[in-house]
Amino acid sequence: MKQKHLLVASVIVAAFAMAIASFAAFRPDGGPETVSATPAADARAVRDDSHRLTDPERSELTVSEFLDFECEVCGLYFPMIEQLKKEYGDRVTFVARYFPLPGHRNSYQAARAAEAAAQQGRFEDMYQKLFTTQSQWGEAKEAKDQVFRGYAQELGLDMAKYDTDVISAQTIARITADQRDGVGLKVQGTPTFFLDGGKVATPETYDAFKALIEQRLAEQ
Repeated sequence: MKQKHLLVASVIVAAFAMAIASFAAFRPDGGPETVSATPAADARAVRDDSHRLTDPERSELTVSEFLDFECEVCGLYFPMIEQLKKEYGDRVTFVARYFPLPGHRNSYQAARAAEAAAQQGRFEDMYQKLFTTQSQWGEAKEAKDQVFRGYAQELGLDMAKYDTDVISAQTIARITADQRDGVGLKVQGTPTFFLDGGKVATPETYDAFKALIEQRLAEQ
């Protein structure tokens, strides 16, 4: 078991380093698919309207993740977060924030699909769909808008509303707002985690993440 954890940690560290390198290699050019947002003056890790994956009646801790749906490292952390949600969902609020990176062809479109689903109360369903299928569309050279539209159909969304929302100014503004918070908080790669608003070094294993949460809960 220890060897397995070490292997997982090595894979995550290597992939995380690649993600940061990818982020640094692309300079924002002002287009809608780049992290060129102006830093929020009052940048926060979580806001009242942020997408919550859990919503305990009495939350003892908030874990916020700035993520990119096409980021392979985020994909590796997805099952960790799912397991942590099961274990701490009645005590910890888990929050997802958009931070699509410029080096990924379809990350911005994926965020728009998630936000369009959110406007029908189905953010978490699309969030899970995008991560569980990431290997099927991630790193593609061509646009995958129709693939994401297919996911919306599978989820049973109102497709007329989805088609309107996925390209709406409201959707774009919501993604940009998350990016502005991320830039203001010095997020430079994904995933980046904050615990109760404070940035933390990304835990390398599930056990390390759990230990960090346990430590913070014990301090409450």
